Amino acid sequence: MKRLNDHIHYLKELDSALKGENNFTGTDAHSCELGKWMYGDGKQEIGQLHNPKAREVFESMFDIHDQFHKLGNEALTKKGSGDNLGAQMAMTRMYGISAELTSKLLELDRVS
Repeated sequence: MKRLNDHIHYLKELDSALKGENNFTGTDAHSCELGKWMYGDGKQEIGQLHNPKAREVFESMFDIHDQFHKLGNEALTKKGSGDNLGAQMAMTRMYGISAELTSKLLELDRVS
């Protein structure tokens, strides 16, 4: 559940920034807490489980996580340039990707 909490915390920070409540600038997929785990200790931790389903779910998260960050950064950029509609559209897509990522994190928790 820690990884899900990391993702939710990031999402809240991003949402607050888009509302003008903080100056969070976002990160790439490697630099957030979830990304640090995925690209760092996560590969080893999941590999040690010797569970093909856990490895499959883990590997399926990378593209989704990357898309999440790209859309979040796009929303921040558009908001910063005054394109509120573009920011909202990117944020809407980002929330859809976030739901997919959340589902993968919950599944990973179940199978590992």
